[in-house]
Amino acid sequence: MTSPTHIAILGAGPGGYVAAIRAAQLGARVTVIEREKLGGVCLNWGCIPSKALLSVVELGDKLKKAEELGLLFQGPVAYDLARMVSRKDKVVATLVKGITTLFKGWGIDHISGQGTIKNTQTIVVAKSDGSSCEIQADALVVATGSSWPNLPQFPIDGRQILTSQQMLDLTQIPASLMIIGGGVEGCEFASLYSGLGTQVTMVELMPRVLPLEDEEISSTMTRELKKRGVTVLTGTTVEKVEQSPESMVVQMKDGSAITVEKLLVSVGRGLNSRGIGLEQVGVTTGRRGEILVDARLETNVSGIYAIGDVTGKAMLAHVASTQGQVAVENILGHPRTIQYDVIPAGIFTLPEIGRVGLTEQQARDQAQARGQEPDQAVKIGRFRYAGLGKAQATGDITGFFKVIADSGTGKILGVHILGAHAADLIHEAALALQVGATVDQVAGMIHAHPTLAEGVMEAAEDVDGAAIHQLRKQVAR
Repeated sequence: MTSPTHIAILGAGPGGYVAAIRAAQLGARVTVIEREKLGGVCLNWGCIPSKALLSVVELGDKLKKAEELGLLFQGPVAYDLARMVSRKDKVVATLVKGITTLFKGWGIDHISGQGTIKNTQTIVVAKSDGSSCEIQADALVVATGSSWPNLPQFPIDGRQILTSQQMLDLTQIPASLMIIGGGVEGCEFASLYSGLGTQVTMVELMPRVLPLEDEEISSTMTRELKKRGVTVLTGTTVEKVEQSPESMVVQMKDGSAITVEKLLVSVGRGLNSRGIGLEQVGVTTGRRGEILVDARLETNVSGIYAIGDVTGKAMLAHVASTQGQVAVENILGHPRTIQYDVIPAGIFTLPEIGRVGLTEQQARDQAQARGQEPDQAVKIGRFRYAGLGKAQATGDITGFFKVIADSGTGKILGVHILGAHAADLIHEAALALQVGATVDQVAGMIHAHPTLAEGVMEAAEDVDGAAIHQLRKQVAR
């Protein structure tokens, strides 16, 4: 009887642990090497912890407007950050325990330690208990992820200058906070801490926050952050940070100085591809240190695969998980690839953002590259949350839906949502893009009433000027 294929996986984040379970489902023998906790950054120090804290602030935001909805209670909204963090830790522990249970149920071996690739079929593990061992496998999957950058101008000390991981463990609400970086992480933390009552200043080098998002989403989020009391400084940089025991004086490029209690460094992540033996076996990496892979997630070295952030593609937990499944399925003889251009993403600001496909500018640029006039090649549909019965009923009227379509074919090119539950609502749009649906098909699908999802339908109708609950000068015939 032939023994099952043995797959060794280096890293147990959302890519590695999902790859392990999928490989076990397909009958492989699996060994996972992880030096930290199962679940990786996403579960332990990123996605889940931040959402656990943000959910409390979101509830607080609702309570602050409870009286206008007819709900009466005594006293102002106050937050106990220590209790919030304690609950966050319990949520994380429960989910980590869940992965441990799944590993046991599927017979997956978990070795706690630092793994280094010795050759194409061997990983040497320096175990957490001080011993070492070698794991021999038929195929290797590198899922080492990414980590917080170490920038000389912002020396992380864990007390005043912090990473997002350390911000999630604060038990006292800081009076003031500067966030270096106006990307996804920066905007999420700005929403969180402004809600807690911290005076937040955000500094972004680019001309706008969320520079990779659709411009309308970016400008609306800037407005929402300012409404929350966040000072947003774009197109500028920090020149110097002068620390004292109780505070910091941050010198800006324009010569101004801002005094803050805490500083969050949120300017990208470094890829964990060094020091794991890739050079020894000849695995090719790119300029940023990303491991180069083909459509099957295999590196240039046969039998060695890579998944997740370390590949430098879309740095999202759900992309890592999908890559993990695709890699092991290919290893085990089930050919599969990934359609990267239809991956949905959620940004858990207050309010949320959901997006999939092209931004309006990207759609226009592509049309121009094809020799078309952008204004004629691209059509846009919009619909405001305020026009939805469900949004009015629940008081969630901030935000809008935006559908970008090809004028000639009606095919949907991109969808962007800012508002309540946007990260959930975007999945209808993602499916539409994946199957190549047109605006007529989405608009023609009957949506339940009253729901927020009707906003997707109305925005699709608005591409041709036919949204029922929106005034328009001329209705398409």
